[in-house]
Amino acid sequence: MLTERLIQEFVALLGADRVHTDPASLALYASDETPKSCPPEAVLFPASHDQVAGLVRIAARERLPITPRGAGSGNVGGALPTPGSLVVSFECMNQILEFDPDNRLMVVEPGVVTDDIDALAATAGLMYAPDPGSGAYCRIGGNLAMNAAGPRAVKYGATRDHVLGLRAVLGDGREIRAGSRTTKYATGYDLTRLLVGSEGTLALITEATLKLIPAPRQIATLRVCYASNHAACEAVIRAMRQPVVPYALEFMDRRSIEAIRDYGAAEGLPAGTQAALMVEVEGDPEDIQRDLDAMRAALRGEGLLEIQSGFSAADIAHLWTARKSLSHAVKKIAPLKINEDVVVPVARLSALVDAIDGLGHRHAVPVVAFGHAGNGNLHVNLMVHPDDHDEMARARDARAGLVSTVLELGGSLSGEHGIGSEKRAFVAQEFEPDTLVLMRQLKQLFDPYGILNPGKKLPD
Repeated sequence: MLTERLIQEFVALLGADRVHTDPASLALYASDETPKSCPPEAVLFPASHDQVAGLVRIAARERLPITPRGAGSGNVGGALPTPGSLVVSFECMNQILEFDPDNRLMVVEPGVVTDDIDALAATAGLMYAPDPGSGAYCRIGGNLAMNAAGPRAVKYGATRDHVLGLRAVLGDGREIRAGSRTTKYATGYDLTRLLVGSEGTLALITEATLKLIPAPRQIATLRVCYASNHAACEAVIRAMRQPVVPYALEFMDRRSIEAIRDYGAAEGLPAGTQAALMVEVEGDPEDIQRDLDAMRAALRGEGLLEIQSGFSAADIAHLWTARKSLSHAVKKIAPLKINEDVVVPVARLSALVDAIDGLGHRHAVPVVAFGHAGNGNLHVNLMVHPDDHDEMARARDARAGLVSTVLELGGSLSGEHGIGSEKRAFVAQEFEPDTLVLMRQLKQLFDPYGILNPGKKLPD
């Protein structure tokens, strides 16, 4: 329990302006993008690695649970406080500590906004490849916690693939450093990749060394419309089978197209469109036409209605209009979106989309699916009215059916959003008992008092 004595101890460490126990602050940090809420005991704003280590030592001594937080933009409850917990917000650790274009790396604190990293890299002709949809406001610490990704992951991989090294604080206040500043590293165990995606349950990351890559010289976009979900999914398989790896390959299903039409953002989509792909390629200007031709050839097939291309920034933005409108369009269906982020092998994407259609019909719940088809990663959105208890019960049944289907298809519960508190009950369906035992032993080793983000990632 947080006593006045402990509050003063945190004030002595962080300063009075970085320790908040007032009701307004507690309410503001009581939730993330999930509809649930749990006010913490206090909100702490460390400004340095040493302050993080100091507050963790106090919390460990008093057995106070810690909920780490970036921008709070996650939607699986990863930043949802538990009763009696301290929220540790990394908003004040927002410095880019080093930018080294010669070695193609950047060293950042966890509170840096993700798009700011890419913007600085661009000044030297470089790019930070992970591009989550919330990049304009999410923080790199949250990306590291969840192993975030985005459309470019189909070619360049997720956050984990672009982290060279980390500095972090364990659950008893000890400091560790993992990885190196080099792209080749074979010394010791790969703790860097272990910590990325661990959702703050093993350590609090205070510094990350990120890998940068050359920025694309030119990008071209294709918007491809099909007469059915199946036709679009088959085109995805063909596109991923040929040698040109797309820069992005996004899918919108039948319900997505319906939502866009109802929203009034379907201008230019041909009549009969039931599914669509957004496909991008990048490269040198002299090569990009060849790559586009290869992609067009792969995308042609049964059910194709139209392929439109764009090269200028304005044309590309126009082609993306329908996809960009989806988040707002689906809100016309129902006020609450239960967002499931699942992934299956690409060749089984069509089976997943068919199953999603069937689950929506069987449980009488509108389901909209779209996402990163090149990775087999779809965002499955169950649109519900939270005050309709019968509909919410049907949605829970549909969600359970989705999980079973994904695992039967050889997939996984999460492609990029993480597990948090919302999906942890399903984790035991994906892993064998001995695997879960080993994961819990790792948790105990890194966090001996069990204070780091309890109630997340692993099932009880």
